[in-house]
Amino acid sequence: MQPTDVHLDDAQLSIEQVVAVARHGAAVSFSAAYEARVHAAAALVTKFVADRRVVYGVTTGFGDNYTETISPEDTRRLQENIIVSHAVSVGAPIPDEQVRAILVTMLGHLGRGYSGTRLQTLELVRELLNRGVTPVVPGSGSLGYLALEAHIALVLIGRGRARVAGVVLPGADALHAAGLSPIRLEAKEGLTLLNGIMSVTGIAALAVHDATSALRHADVIGALSFEALRGTTRALDPRLHALRRAPEQQRSASTIARLLDGSALAERHRDHRVQDPYLIRAMPQLHGSVARAFGDAATIVDEALGSLGDNPVLFGDGSGDGDAVMGGNFDATSIGLAMDSLKAAAAVLAHHSERRVDRMVNSTVSELPPFLARTPGLDNGLMIPQYTAAALVMEIRGEASPATIDSIPTSAGQEDPISNAYLATQQATRTVERLRYVLAIELLTAAQATDLLDSIDASSPALAAVRTRVRRDVPFAGHDRAFGEDIETLYTLVCSDELLEITGTPTIGAP
Repeated sequence: MQPTDVHLDDAQLSIEQVVAVARHGAAVSFSAAYEARVHAAAALVTKFVADRRVVYGVTTGFGDNYTETISPEDTRRLQENIIVSHAVSVGAPIPDEQVRAILVTMLGHLGRGYSGTRLQTLELVRELLNRGVTPVVPGSGSLGYLALEAHIALVLIGRGRARVAGVVLPGADALHAAGLSPIRLEAKEGLTLLNGIMSVTGIAALAVHDATSALRHADVIGALSFEALRGTTRALDPRLHALRRAPEQQRSASTIARLLDGSALAERHRDHRVQDPYLIRAMPQLHGSVARAFGDAATIVDEALGSLGDNPVLFGDGSGDGDAVMGGNFDATSIGLAMDSLKAAAAVLAHHSERRVDRMVNSTVSELPPFLARTPGLDNGLMIPQYTAAALVMEIRGEASPATIDSIPTSAGQEDPISNAYLATQQATRTVERLRYVLAIELLTAAQATDLLDSIDASSPALAAVRTRVRRDVPFAGHDRAFGEDIETLYTLVCSDELLEITGTPTIGAP
């Protein structure tokens, strides 16, 4: 296997594996143990149907008042009905990477051996990933889950739409183009493909990964701003940070101090002020607090990747028989709360980044030319990129209110409350994207400010490398130009690992 491949066995999926499959096309394979678990659970469903045992959504209709068993043929029709009837999300499709994240999360959950989905069904899900068949999934109007997975499941039965090699085709045609065939679902499979926390978990894994990457970039970019604003490194004294029982703060302080190590600019201004403004002086405390929130969110998503959110859940007794337990593992409140927390922390980080931008372009406090322009008045300099950063922060704040506190009852009042985790997760995704744009603007501003302050030789080796990398694509602004293009260029850089790698800052997945 290639190093990037994901082999599903007894270990749970990791956030990094979800990213590898969703974004980088890592191939997915199953172990013999995985396949054995799936076969055993599917056999249990077959027995329940043969025995006409009362099991919700397997031998009965959907709804808590349906207790009469139905015929084996009707159990199959029931599974297709639930998919077709639930495929009702609307609007623009979610990104392909989110669909792929859902698919690999689905394989991780349903392969644990408690759901009853047949191996051939999961093999088809796997081949959608491995052969580049991506269901088209409208992104609005899905209440927690269900509708997203329904649009995915439509393709498995030859309906719906999917993208293959950049072309959107009807589901059956998309499968055929990839050398695949639709399946006919058996008992419980439609319910299982729709049920649970698979969609919100997969999308949340991408959001957590990106938020963590953005935070590590914030340390690097923040260090460059620290240097440009003549911060005193006395505030990075490890003795100070050791007195706060906050390992994330200590880690941030150590990282920023390391990035500034060897900076003649920082050394020259070590006693430039008695103490710096809060924004600079408390950068490790601020970043450390965000890191704690992001880390807590990552823990919850990691736990969700190793969980099962199905209903009912099947338990074999080792004799070929077993039990079906109806419960509420499909609830996604924990993920919703984690994403709401991530949104709030990202909003705080974006605000601090924008405030550093404002401080650098404000000549009354920066000790630099107004708006970092060579010819202030004739040129606007970086005045307007700060406007963009401010607008982005306000957009972030507009979605920062917790989604999980809101709920509208559904299913004739039977389903109340609703976790609203899907909304929280998509809001978190948009928030992190905007955060990265704000950081890109800070990077643009800090590089310009430091160039105006002194020569590149006066920076630390790490920060000189950052400025050199920036200047490879974005030259010093001697006069006004289309700075929006610069922002987009640096956004792409912030979304990569380049700045982390050239400064020796751990990338995501590294300790």
